[in-house]
Amino acid sequence: MFTITTYTVELVKDPFGILTGQRYEFLIDIEVEEDDELYSESGLYIRAIYNVEEGKSGLMKYELYEKTTQLYLDFDLEDDEVEIVTAFCKEHVQEANEN
Repeated sequence: MFTITTYTVELVKDPFGILTGQRYEFLIDIEVEEDDELYSESGLYIRAIYNVEEGKSGLMKYELYEKTTQLYLDFDLEDDEVEIVTAFCKEHVQEANEN
């Protein structure tokens, strides 16, 4: 399990009108306990893409990275962790429109 510490959210611009709905990029800093397989001394963040369309919304994809090295980590989150990220994005997506 992890704890969300800080985050940023931005609307992904679509100048060509190719994408359906609106997509948001979240950069979510997380803390992971040392005994967790995801743990890294460099720290971790999740890059998540969240899509909002009329009548539905959801997490499209996520990626894990080390903070200091920007190294992509080929790990999958557990189902309950994906649910946490999805709920977090849903709760904070409107903040991108406030900037």
